[in-house]
Amino acid sequence: MKDLIKCIQYLYQTASSPFDFKLKKDSTGEIQIVFWNEEKLGDQPTQEKLLESLPEAEAHFALELCRAHRRREYPPIADYLDGIVKGDQAQVQKYIDECLAVKTKYPKP
Repeated sequence: MKDLIKCIQYLYQTASSPFDFKLKKDSTGEIQIVFWNEEKLGDQPTQEKLLESLPEAEAHFALELCRAHRRREYPPIADYLDGIVKGDQAQVQKYIDECLAVKTKYPKP
């Protein structure tokens, strides 16, 4: 079910459950789309069509997660600007080193 939701969120970025789509397991355990807001999202795609986008969706969300981790841990840009204004090359280099450490900690997928 998570894969199908991931694909829907990737292909239809404005879609939100349960307002625009609903999924449910049927009696055999298969996931079914039981509601699709065609007015907002257009024609309902097949599950096979949605799942074709899974590799792209996973890559997209992995990159977004990497960016979120980096944003959270980067030092404040004010530290860099303060070093520039003061002409303090050590402070500027410290900022650069901290950014590079974050990039190493969270490499792009």
